[in-house]
Amino acid sequence: MSKPIVAIVGRPNVGKSTLFNILAGGKIAIVKDTPGITRDRIYADVSWLDQNFTIIDTGGIEPDSKDIILSQMREQAEIAIATADVILFLVDVKQGLVDADSKVADMLRRSRKPVVLVVNKVDNFDKYMADVYEFYNLGIGEPHPVSATGRLGIGDMLEDVVAHFEHAETEEEEDTRPKVAIVGKPNVGKSSIINKLIGEDRVIVSDIAGTTRDAVDTTVVHDGREYVLIDTAGLRRKNKIKEELERYMIIRTVGAVERADVAVLVIDATEGVTEQDAKIAGIAHERGKGMIIAVNKWDALEKDDKTIYRFTEKVRSILSFMPYAEIIFISAKTGQRLPKLFDTIDAVIENHALRVGTGVLNEIMSEAVAMQQPPSDKGKRLRLYYITQVSVKPPSFVIFVNDRELMHFSYTRYIENRIREAFGFRGTPLKFIIRERKE
Repeated sequence: MSKPIVAIVGRPNVGKSTLFNILAGGKIAIVKDTPGITRDRIYADVSWLDQNFTIIDTGGIEPDSKDIILSQMREQAEIAIATADVILFLVDVKQGLVDADSKVADMLRRSRKPVVLVVNKVDNFDKYMADVYEFYNLGIGEPHPVSATGRLGIGDMLEDVVAHFEHAETEEEEDTRPKVAIVGKPNVGKSSIINKLIGEDRVIVSDIAGTTRDAVDTTVVHDGREYVLIDTAGLRRKNKIKEELERYMIIRTVGAVERADVAVLVIDATEGVTEQDAKIAGIAHERGKGMIIAVNKWDALEKDDKTIYRFTEKVRSILSFMPYAEIIFISAKTGQRLPKLFDTIDAVIENHALRVGTGVLNEIMSEAVAMQQPPSDKGKRLRLYYITQVSVKPPSFVIFVNDRELMHFSYTRYIENRIREAFGFRGTPLKFIIRERKE
């Protein structure tokens, strides 16, 4: 079940980033040690009561001219409408209702997506309530008064947000076909790959142009099995500056990856692996998705017997946080190794949902501990009592120990490597939860 996506939309200076940071809370810091992830975070995972969702801050740079502000808000709103399950429309009680707010409200109304109208900077409910009621004129429902800086009214607002999730959940749960997100920077050949896959299979069961999201879902049949390809292509705005383009790319990628089982990161062989590729890969890694790196345009490279080895080394070094990712060298233009992509997807999907028996896991762990003694600190040695797998997609394990502080990251990685040696788990991340149990 993919997490619902909530996008914050609004004019510059209404407090989008402040609200985003408060909702994201301490969560943002959790991923700070994952390489290849932007420090200027625009999305974060949030849990409220028993609901988990992803929040996106669509705020961009702030232009000077009024016309540019409008066109930019329109673009932000379009992306949010396309990607989100629920839209948080933020307005400012102190500036009052302005023309730009009404124009965005019109777009949001036409989208038929659930919209929660939030009136920010209401530091004193008694003083500002009359001004809050003015926003009823937008015609998109009841305005929620909040103060992002003062953390007032946030609970009521979230209650309204999560009330919209249930409907989306029931819709999505029925589809059990493997979902594959094709992600990557603009111009690396994502669309060409999809077109080639469709062309070769000659069977498109449906081709719905992003009815719920702006990514286009295409159903492809290969060897009698149906796959849903989620395409994030078409991200090219000639007039956009680089940072803005990157923000849109990340928003779309989060939306597509959230719904997928496996992400295929397409890299341009002629360009090599870049920092931007690492950011996109980081999104899939954080969300625990299966991962395939497809190096496209391989036919365009001058090669010798060491080329594949050198390229693989470079990919492994820049994407060092996902050593488990499968790498495949393809050409959308010539069709080289494209059929192998489906075999790799099948293998990764299988690994992503693989369960290992508790008995076998504990044997592997005992052997690992015998081979390499657990670390100790101030005379106290780490003891590992028990390991069990608690879930799949991604495979997640709980290890019971005598002292969590002693379970160093490197020793967890060592146990992970032993498990991978025994069961492969290629293409999928593994998650480890360390629990304390007194002797």
